[in-house]
Amino acid sequence: MRRNIAVPRASMKFAVAAAALAGGLALSACGTVTMGAAAITGSSRISQSTLTSQVSDLSAAYAANHSKGIKPQRPVGQEAQQVLTWLILFRVYGQMAAQHNISVTTEQSEQALNTYAAQAKQSKLNLAEYWSAGGALPPDLLPQLGQAVAIQNVLIGQLDGGKAPTTTAGQSAITSQLTHYECVAAKSLGVTVNPQYGEFDYKGFQVVPAPPTLAANPNPNPTPSATPVQLQPHC
Repeated sequence: MRRNIAVPRASMKFAVAAAALAGGLALSACGTVTMGAAAITGSSRISQSTLTSQVSDLSAAYAANHSKGIKPQRPVGQEAQQVLTWLILFRVYGQMAAQHNISVTTEQSEQALNTYAAQAKQSKLNLAEYWSAGGALPPDLLPQLGQAVAIQNVLIGQLDGGKAPTTTAGQSAITSQLTHYECVAAKSLGVTVNPQYGEFDYKGFQVVPAPPTLAANPNPNPTPSATPVQLQPHC
């Protein structure tokens, strides 16, 4: 029997998932992606071999889940984009921590994951099953997830003065501020995605398919571009 599960949400928003960025989006050209890189973030890269390894980890988790009747909640066939999104977001949260002088401990990261473990238990799942099926997260990346959640928790604590907001307006204000922090961090990294995998959309903070290049063009003699165009935000 197949089991459907709730998509992991809780306090882990990666803030911008549900918020529109102020000022919308603008197009700007970015540098050419280094050979062998799936994406460039700041002065470092996410290698294609790393992405391939993590996609394999997710595929193995899917196979194990399937044997238990656990159905993926994210679109199948987009694993490369989904996993690359996670790898980029973890770099973004690391940048947020650096910009706000935040350092989290292993204990804080584990406490963050324990919250999700309790939610997973309610669905009769373990943590790896909960996040692989619900969020397309490779189990190997659970420690990075815990660290990112811990960073977000510290930021929320700084914003609300240690008291969780009790009103919708207060919660919206914190979400908006987190969205801004994430936007600034990502923009400072100048995220560039290998066109093979798509492009980074700052509005949803995810890797999305690149627009087709064979579509009809009203300009019969377009000027060729040697650099990929990435979506950039106004923060």
